[in-house]
Amino acid sequence: MALPPETAHGATITALRLGASHLFPKSPDEPLLACRVMGLNFSSPLGLAAGFDKNAQVPDAVLRLGFGFVEVGTLTPRPQGGNPRPRLFRLRGDRAIINRMGFNNSGATLAARRLAARRSGKGIVGINLGANKDSNDRIADYALAAGALRGLGDYYVINVSSPNTPGLRALQGSAALEEIISAVRAALGEKLPGENSTPRPPLLVKVSPDLTAGERRVLATSLLDMDIDGLIVSNTTLSRPESLGSKARDEEGGLSGAPLFDLATESLSDFYRLTEGKLPLIGVGGISSGEDAYARIRAGASLVQLYTAMVYEGPGLVRRVRRELVDCLKKDGFKNVSEAVGAAHRQVANHQ
Repeated sequence: MALPPETAHGATITALRLGASHLFPKSPDEPLLACRVMGLNFSSPLGLAAGFDKNAQVPDAVLRLGFGFVEVGTLTPRPQGGNPRPRLFRLRGDRAIINRMGFNNSGATLAARRLAARRSGKGIVGINLGANKDSNDRIADYALAAGALRGLGDYYVINVSSPNTPGLRALQGSAALEEIISAVRAALGEKLPGENSTPRPPLLVKVSPDLTAGERRVLATSLLDMDIDGLIVSNTTLSRPESLGSKARDEEGGLSGAPLFDLATESLSDFYRLTEGKLPLIGVGGISSGEDAYARIRAGASLVQLYTAMVYEGPGLVRRVRRELVDCLKKDGFKNVSEAVGAAHRQVANHQ
């Protein structure tokens, strides 16, 4: 923790590239955690969120830590440096981070070369897509990024919810979002169902936790009519809980980590209810234990992701969360993690 945040992050990526993941041997796969979501087979519902491996440098090393999947990016069509530094702040006492990175990445083309050269090719890798900050046509940007990365991801994510690119969140409106989805589908070169083609990769949308109840309701209704396969809830928040005690609390940017947990859980629960469980949801935001993961799954998440907690607890966190999640499932008598998805909603319905 003595190194500046970005320096520490870069050092971690380098260590993983040099084989550091072998210092944290993966525990054996637990059959209780195996699940099939969006047509993909996951060894575990626990994944690493986008933002860690921005440039697709270490997906296989991350998978060796015990994650069931990893999401690389956010990747834009052209390389961009992101916002001026400092832009990443630790809130140690709050177990949180504020960032205003601004989609800093080396571009989709370089990431595509790295993904194409993956040695093992095993394990599920998602690709998070974004638009360049200075783009005159952000809808086209998503399609360009998708086209450059075509055939290299097990699933793709349209990120329209980062608070650090001006105007990006406005693309969560149904008309713009539908255009983006259509453009990305076309760029991925997918054929119509029934044609002689490989199965199309799932396409998801990542949304903000700061949507109002009314905005969630409108978006959920629209999403059910759109050609998407899942929803990631949620991105970082611009809100600042009163409980924050760190000096960096007033820095501009998106807040992640423990203080986001309740808001992200509430948002995911709402989307599960509003979509009637018809869309697979990936829950992310403030997860740092097996109990946290279990609560998000019971709220409606088929899969969960973490990132900020690992900044504070290190790679060993992955094994602990998996172990704790198994304990939670066994305690409540679930034979498989998929059985627990949305359990909190069923419990409320039964009481009513």
